[in-house]
Amino acid sequence: MKIVAINGSPRKNGNNARLLEVVRAEVEKAGVEFEVVQPGANVKPCLACYRCLDTGSLRCVQDDAVNAIIEKCIEADGILLTSPVYHAGISGNMKCVLDRMMLAAACGENQFHHKVGGALCTLRRSGGSEVYHQLLATMDCMEMVIVTSNYWGAAHGADPGQVLEDAEGVDVAAQLGRNMAWMVKVLAESKVPLPETHHRPLTNFIR
Repeated sequence: MKIVAINGSPRKNGNNARLLEVVRAEVEKAGVEFEVVQPGANVKPCLACYRCLDTGSLRCVQDDAVNAIIEKCIEADGILLTSPVYHAGISGNMKCVLDRMMLAAACGENQFHHKVGGALCTLRRSGGSEVYHQLLATMDCMEMVIVTSNYWGAAHGADPGQVLEDAEGVDVAAQLGRNMAWMVKVLAESKVPLPETHHRPLTNFIR
């Protein structure tokens, strides 16, 4: 059993990374493997070329870190999406990753349905609710089993390391780790077959 976390911050060892170590401690304590992948700043935006859908390759035609992340997420039992708050939105590089991952591996034969999902964000002051719900919305339309914590998934800190001074934010991250690990194990041990999934009809209102 494994949870993959995508660190959507372009910074190395920033507040996102520090908060993910809080989650790691709880997930690994529960006996579930935890891996963090960080695409960094050098990722390209989605071209909307639809080659991934046309070929069913589950890969983007652009060759950078995103394809490796898609593969890891397909193999994982749970996916944790994290991003710093950039002007009340997710970071630009995280947006590039999610757009391409959704199109390549969820809009055709959905590879993420009924995987466990969670979300966290880090911020200096405001915009946390917007980013947290943006990350949740990504998983919502991928038919994932969304797990929450005991409050909205946002922790405050400006300089690297300050996020660990937000006692409530740290507690929220730790509880999310425990809840995600628990749900991963519940689904792994469940004998109830997964519900069927299918392509949804795409409706274009411009006739």
